[in-house]
Amino acid sequence: MKRNPRKVKWTKAYRRLHGKDMTQDSTFEFERKRNRPERYDRNLAENTLKAIKKIDKIRSDRASDHIKNRLKTGKVQRQKEARKQLELGIHLVKAPLALAQDSSLCLPKIKVNVSQAQTEENQPMEE
Repeated sequence: MKRNPRKVKWTKAYRRLHGKDMTQDSTFEFERKRNRPERYDRNLAENTLKAIKKIDKIRSDRASDHIKNRLKTGKVQRQKEARKQLELGIHLVKAPLALAQDSSLCLPKIKVNVSQAQTEENQPMEE
């Protein structure tokens, strides 16, 4: 269908471009394919297997930190919305007498002085 993969949300390119996945991480350097033959060395193979386990743990920790940082912004926004919803519907949660006694549970009432000057528009209509 000739779609641009950077605009299709389920592609890896989209996720990397929009910060949904980790892209810049030094642990990805170890995963690169190396097409150079190496002479077998038992100690080297043993150390490599140990290093792979450490790198996997580091990568998983960094991935979980990345996800936590991404979810932080949504958490703050959800808390603000929940607080606003609670303030608007506090009468459903608290009894009216408790609200009357404790003014900290209600939104502060702001008094505004409005002065209307008698103009031609405000005067009653004549018949």
